[in-house]
Amino acid sequence: MAKNKIKILQTIRQGKIGGGESHVIDLVEALDKEKYESIVLSFTEGPMVEHMKSIGVKTFVIPTEKPFDYSKWDEVRELIAAEKIDLVHAHGTRANSNTNSSARKLGIPVVYTVHGWSFHPDQNFLLRALRIWGEKYLVNKSTLTICVSDNNLKDAGDQFEMKRATVIKYGINLKKYNPDAASFLPVRKELGIEDDVVLIGYIVRMTIQKDPLTLIRAIALMPENPKIKFLFVGDGDLKEDVVKLAKELKVFSRIIFMDFRQDVPNILNAVDIYCLPSLWEGLPIGLLEAMAMRKAIVATAIDGTKEVINNMENGIVIPVKSPQKLADALTLLAGSKELRDSMGKKAGETIEHEFNVEKMTRKIEKVYDNLV
Repeated sequence: MAKNKIKILQTIRQGKIGGGESHVIDLVEALDKEKYESIVLSFTEGPMVEHMKSIGVKTFVIPTEKPFDYSKWDEVRELIAAEKIDLVHAHGTRANSNTNSSARKLGIPVVYTVHGWSFHPDQNFLLRALRIWGEKYLVNKSTLTICVSDNNLKDAGDQFEMKRATVIKYGINLKKYNPDAASFLPVRKELGIEDDVVLIGYIVRMTIQKDPLTLIRAIALMPENPKIKFLFVGDGDLKEDVVKLAKELKVFSRIIFMDFRQDVPNILNAVDIYCLPSLWEGLPIGLLEAMAMRKAIVATAIDGTKEVINNMENGIVIPVKSPQKLADALTLLAGSKELRDSMGKKAGETIEHEFNVEKMTRKIEKVYDNLV
């Protein structure tokens, strides 16, 4: 008689594809299908939801953009019961806040993966204190918390006890992010960019966290050079402000703006340098994907990033909100193909050895087995 599969509810705050959503996609695809069945719950519609459905994964949407939205908890509980879920894996604060209570009422274990804490150093005292309280509550109510970087675990441990916690770092799908793949879409040709132009990529949701305005200011500090172009890919709350500042500082003509695209490997294949001047991160998946594609990296020395990048070896790290240092690092890399190639090669080796999706998934499967 065939053994029943372990049913995991993978839940995430939204259907748009960002770092956490990419992680869920990779995890669901890499899990042992003979042993586990993933069911996905998102709290908004979007491309991630459509992708899951397209690969035959049962996917539900319970619409809300609020954390701790108790008006949805009965619906969540009914879903967990109807689908006979064995374990809830909540990805991120909002997903956990809207599934934890429902799961516990049914006696279902909850795994909480923190893709970045909701409290940040730049928040005012009251908001930060409230967010810390919320995270402490969710950690205490979860069966196990997974942090994606050592720094992630330390940040929380400085605020409250993390007795039931472990670190499992992200893994990248090296078949999807493979610079040696036979073919990529000709993004440079699509954009009219010559092969001898150094293309610097910024591929994010443009929010305060990703600090796009500092990048615009850095571009303004770099000497104008027709052989250096910038590609901004993504949407977000700050996009209008970014465009406005680029025009004010007279660098708009040096930047190509594109809406969010799902074919990230094609975009990464087209760029020479990947730039991520974030103010905070858990462990940025976009950075790891760019490293897997052997791109030269410039990123801020924060959180999980500084655990991955060894300065001037597999990338360059700079302080946050430092337009001049960012400009200097980008100018240095743009001026040396040899340096870009060397750092890109070492970046690729880092991902292959330490951040492989298969290794990550096997560790998560052990967590599931121990709890179910």
